[in-house]
Amino acid sequence: MAGEKFETALKKLEEVVRKLEGGELSLDDSLKAFEEGVKMAGFCSRKLNEAEKRVELLVKQKDGTFVKEKFGLEDEG
Repeated sequence: MAGEKFETALKKLEEVVRKLEGGELSLDDSLKAFEEGVKMAGFCSRKLNEAEKRVELLVKQKDGTFVKEKFGLEDEG
């Protein structure tokens, strides 16, 4: 999956889900599709984690300068 794009992997994962939900695959084909889906889900999860780590927000200060801050979701608990 080297060089795979997130969007491509997500589309493949969606297709696997449709096939599995359709219920027309044999047991062997269902297992193969499930394995592929697990790989795609893991890949997508890693890509999202990588993106989250790289995202930075530029926050404009009162004096007009910008400061970089790490992106993070605040608990809305």
